[in-house]
Amino acid sequence: MKIKVIIFGATGMVGEGVLHQSLLNPDVESVLVIGRKSCNVKHFKLKEVIHNDFYNYSTVEEQLQDFNACFFCLGVSSVGMKEQDYTRVTYDLTMQAATVLSKHNPAMTFCYVSGTGTDSTEKGRIMWARVKGKTENHLAKLPFKAVYLFRPGYIKPIKGLKNAYFLSWVIGIIYPLLKIIIPKYVCTLEDLGNAMIQAVKTGYSKNILENKDITRLSVNGKERGN
Repeated sequence: MKIKVIIFGATGMVGEGVLHQSLLNPDVESVLVIGRKSCNVKHFKLKEVIHNDFYNYSTVEEQLQDFNACFFCLGVSSVGMKEQDYTRVTYDLTMQAATVLSKHNPAMTFCYVSGTGTDSTEKGRIMWARVKGKTENHLAKLPFKAVYLFRPGYIKPIKGLKNAYFLSWVIGIIYPLLKIIIPKYVCTLEDLGNAMIQAVKTGYSKNILENKDITRLSVNGKERGN
């Protein structure tokens, strides 16, 4: 199948990496990036829509039709934020975009980047984990073809890309050791991007993908034993 994907968050580390992998993959036919500013990438597959209000898509809604994949990589740190504010920029923002997309693209596979430790019960002590859990739960109820919830922990950046955090580069030096010691909590950005593409192509038996699932799906293009 040829993938026509919309990417949110392409100016951040995760979104930039997912965009990079999408442009490299021959199964991805076209990419539409939605952002408040340009991602400053030029490619024959790529089109950008600059949009400032992520809570209202009425002015660009016609441009969001006829896609079969969405890679939603927008996210902010919860540090210093009250739950109400974090909910608005996490749950409300995500659900607004996803609701519009589900209306126009019932054959779409929606891939959402959440995080290790997300609380599916929505009742735990950690604020960000509750909000992410609520977002995951409500995304799964939308009328998409499929919804996959990616929960990466530490993500090793892709060499040569410009939006990686300095600390991520520093930790990446010992990534081979981390992969041996704590494989349940780490993955690479290449793995994350490739796993999203494979989820659209082949599906996966679980809708929540932890780090080991991300690596497995990326490397094999299909599942294998634990």
